[in-house]
Amino acid sequence: MIKVVIIGAGGRMGRRLIANIMESDDLQLVGAIEVPGNPLLGQDAGIVAGCGANKILMTDDLKAVCVGADAVINFSTGNVAKDAEIATAAGCASVIGTTALDDAEKAKLRELADNGARIVFAPNMSVGVNLLFHLCGQVSTLLGEDYDIEIVEMHHNLKKDAPSGTAVRLGEIAAAARGLSYEKDIRHGREGITGARTKKEIGMHALRGGDVVGDHTVIYATGGERLELTHKASSRDTFAKGALRAARFLANAKPGLYDMQDVLGLK
Repeated sequence: MIKVVIIGAGGRMGRRLIANIMESDDLQLVGAIEVPGNPLLGQDAGIVAGCGANKILMTDDLKAVCVGADAVINFSTGNVAKDAEIATAAGCASVIGTTALDDAEKAKLRELADNGARIVFAPNMSVGVNLLFHLCGQVSTLLGEDYDIEIVEMHHNLKKDAPSGTAVRLGEIAAAARGLSYEKDIRHGREGITGARTKKEIGMHALRGGDVVGDHTVIYATGGERLELTHKASSRDTFAKGALRAARFLANAKPGLYDMQDVLGLK
């Protein structure tokens, strides 16, 4: 039995993670973390998730619940690197699905992995999206610069960052396949008299509205035809199931910093 701690347990993703753990045969919820002052502290995590009581109370003490745990899953917007450091010190692996980490946080995760931590960090835990990442690299290489690349993503109206971490990763993959730079060659939307589109640019467009869980499309357009690779998520369970798959992967993994391509054997 893999013993799991959820950080951000009261959020939308946290609740779905708890629900999926409670339905599994090989995973056990042993900790549910929320930030100090959260009104859910002290409540039963199973009830909060809508799954019935499981006698795991919401707490803000990560160090305490990591004792004896095997993995920490974190989709929160808090201090992700610090949380991973606490988990590592307790001997726990970390699965991190938080997007928009800065360079310093990513460097800290690498440092922890270099010193014995087991971490899966991915901007999107969906199995389907990670297949999309893989295909994006292959198709961008095969089609070449005769095909213009545009990336379009849409999410619910409460999402705070844009473009999404998944769209950024698709842009990075496409740029690398073309020998381009994400920082220099991505064009975030277009307005006014922009001039003709160049071959050395990749369009990036972020849409927000309603309750869209997450749609991503990579468009390859040339004279006479257009190819589109699309993934649409209709439930957060797709991300939850991917994260739990990552936790299972880490149970037998050597120390290192992994992503979902490693988890799925696509590398």
